[in-house]
Amino acid sequence: MQLKSVILGLSLLASAASMPSQACTGITLHDPSGSPILARTIEWGGSDLNSRYVIVPRGYVQRSYVPGGVKGGLEFKVRYGYVGLSVEQEDFVAEGLNEAGLSAGLFYFPRYGSYAPYDSLQASKCLADLQLVPWMLSQFRTVDEALNGLKQVRVTAIDPRASTVHWRIADTSGRQVVVEIVEGRVQVFENKIGVLTNSPGFEWQLTNLNNYVNLYPGSAPAQQLDSLTLQPFGAGSGFLGLPGDVTPPSRFVRAAFYQASAPRPATTRDAVLQCFQILNNFDIPVGIEFAGGKVPADIPSATQWTSVTDPVHGSIYFRTMRNSAIRAIDLRKIDFGRVAYRSVLLDESREQPITEIEIK
Repeated sequence: MQLKSVILGLSLLASAASMPSQACTGITLHDPSGSPILARTIEWGGSDLNSRYVIVPRGYVQRSYVPGGVKGGLEFKVRYGYVGLSVEQEDFVAEGLNEAGLSAGLFYFPRYGSYAPYDSLQASKCLADLQLVPWMLSQFRTVDEALNGLKQVRVTAIDPRASTVHWRIADTSGRQVVVEIVEGRVQVFENKIGVLTNSPGFEWQLTNLNNYVNLYPGSAPAQQLDSLTLQPFGAGSGFLGLPGDVTPPSRFVRAAFYQASAPRPATTRDAVLQCFQILNNFDIPVGIEFAGGKVPADIPSATQWTSVTDPVHGSIYFRTMRNSAIRAIDLRKIDFGRVAYRSVLLDESREQPITEIEIK
């Protein structure tokens, strides 16, 4: 990969610190056996992320970037093959799943995270924040293993202007954690609710849910106000007051309640499809995040792709802003000991396909 293209990618991501288009929403459902199904969106309204899927075999050697956009950091050899969805550069995997069932993803975390300063004397231990996901997927089978491994590396920013991120890690046991680095210290939170968005921190988001203790699924009962009877206008009035804006706290609340009120799926396929249906509600029109006439990119949506991961059955699904058809990669059908490294654009066509129905 050319250094020039890396620097360009980094400058685009670095501009995240000042742009309002950082929105990722994660949820978790369960199939009839109780196996976790993890889903998320990724948003970026500033430019096309040129996202790709990468297939990475066992034995493949990777190396982390360091400040300046050169590969001078931690070098690691892939122990577990994985499939990832990348942003800007194929090395920057934002979501993925490995052959052992470990799932990992990054979510933007602007203005609340802070990594330890880069130390060139410890470059061999330094790991770029945007490469932490592929490193974890390539090395570990479980959440515990990944957390123990995290103690041996120094997570750093490639560009100090860039937004920080936090991470969601899960495995086939159903355990899920959120990792945040604040003032150089790694903080780990058990994510029993299975929801994640962006800033503020995860603990604050959980506390904020208490502000919506009055919400419940279904319709509110009629109320008598002196001689006036108040009736709900329609179904779902029990959720009256659910925040509908696209800020991270509001999306966290909305995701938590939509997830909790979802019907129990009859099959794993139903759970996967239900995840996509729920996350339909979090697609962000590209125009609402910018002042009038100031939209910086000609893209159809700020929500550039949505993915669903099934760690137990070894599948990752995705759809994109340019193709709403759901596509799937079954890791069980890949021989990670023989397959060649592969990096493929999520969309070959830059336009949503439309199928015309012929009437005869």
